[in-house]
Formats: sequence, C-alpha cells, structure tokens
Amino acid sequence: MEQYRAAVQYWQSKQITTDAALAQILNGQSILLAYHSGKIENDRITYHDTREIFEHDGVTSYTGDLRTLYEIHNAKAAWAYFLIAFRGRYPIDVALVKEFQRLLTQNTYDTRRYQLGERAGEYKHHDYVTGREEVGAAPEDVADEMAELLEELQEIPDDKVLTAAAYFHAKLENIHPFADGNGRVGRLLFNYLLVLHNHPPIIIHEEDRRQYYDALEAWDTVQNLTPLCEFLREQTVKTWTKQMERVNRKAANIQKPF
Repeated sequence: MEQYRAAVQYWQSKQITTDAALAQILNGQSILLAYHSGKIENDRITYHDTREIFEHDGVTSYTGDLRTLYEIHNAKAAWAYFLIAFRGRYPIDVALVKEFQRLLTQNTYDTRRYQLGERAGEYKHHDYVTGREEVGAAPEDVADEMAELLEELQEIPDDKVLTAAAYFHAKLENIHPFADGNGRVGRLLFNYLLVLHNHPPIIIHEEDRRQYYDALEAWDTVQNLTPLCEFLREQTVKTWTKQMERVNRKAANIQKPF
C-alpha cells in the first residue's frame, strides 16, 4: 500500500492539467498501455510493431495478419482521442464510450459479426457473452444497463476513484455491451476516468492476465470488488516504479557534492 501511495503522489506532484503535459509524462507509457491491452486478447501483437506504429505510423518487414495491424493502428487513434477528450474534459457518457469502441474496433469486425449487422461504435445487436460464467446483458437491455452504470459515475470523489474505476470496469465487462472490443474499451475508459481524477493510469500487464481475469470473475460470481481493487493497486506500482526510481536516482546525483 505504501508503494501505491508513492505512485499516486508521484503522479499528482506533476500537476497535469493539459493534454500536452499528459502526453509528455506518458511518452513511453502510452505505447506500453496499448501494447499490453492489445496483447491480452491478441497474442500476435508485439511491442516492436506497436512502437513502430505509434512512432512512425507504419511497420517494416511485417508478416502478420491485417487484423492485428488494424488493431494496433486503432489503438494509436484511440490514444489520440484520449488526449483530445482529456483536453476538453469530456464526460464519460454514451457518446464517449461508443466513440472509443468505434476507434478501437474499426475495420476489425469479422465477417460473421458484420453479416449479422454488428458495427463498430454501436451496442451489440445479438447475444454475446464472456468469461467462465458466460456473463453479458441481453442486447435489448444493454442501453438501459449502460445508462445506469454511467449515471453512477457522476460526482466521484478523487480519493475514491480507484474503487470507482474498478467498479466501472467490472460492470462494463459484465454487461459486455459490444459485439467486440469490450476489454480494450474497458481498459481505456477506466484509465480515462483515473486521469480525470488526478490518478495515474494503470497498465494491465499481459503477463498478469490470469490474475486479472480471476479478479473480474470475483465480481461476476459474488460481486466482490476487493480482488480487482487490490490487483489495480499492484499494477499501479508495477506501472510507475521505473519512472519513480529514475527520478530518485537523478535527485540523489544532484545532491552529491562531487
């Protein structure tokens, strides 16, 4: 818990109020955020390809499938919109949720979903479930359940934002409102909620996906949010430890009299 508090204090000491400042502090982290979030669901995504696309808008010697390439490009587009939304302090409403999903999934719906009428940026029209418990709201209930969830996000105290973000992510995954991209949308949105409330964004590291899925399942089965909150605190520390260590080393070198 002490390391988690240190990470939050490190972030808050930066006093980030503009999209330029946010982009600066997340210069390398934005690539890692996109890479890990994408790889959780698509093992063909690599850090090398993600970095090339984020930095050069293209890849060299690429031999993978086009869908994977689109997913990485989409993650870059969604991150650009993340900054725009932060600059305008866009509220987390239906329009924002759907726009993030559209950006993350455009040109990636498979033929079957497309033939069924599913489209990026729209709530699902057919029944799709997720997880061992096969959770997911019926298509006709999605709009109402999402409206209720978004209403619950109003007026969150800054000191409760981690719990609110965990709840939002668990509930969104439980509703499973889209035909595709629910996990990526949820991870991007809960990070947007965090930065709006002056909390550092969190990378869900792909190597920790089993613990992540178990924490989400604890909500699905018994509505226990504690495992997910604890997991997010651990991931916060893991996300920001290297940056804090660099700052501490730099400060220590400055203090040396020789």
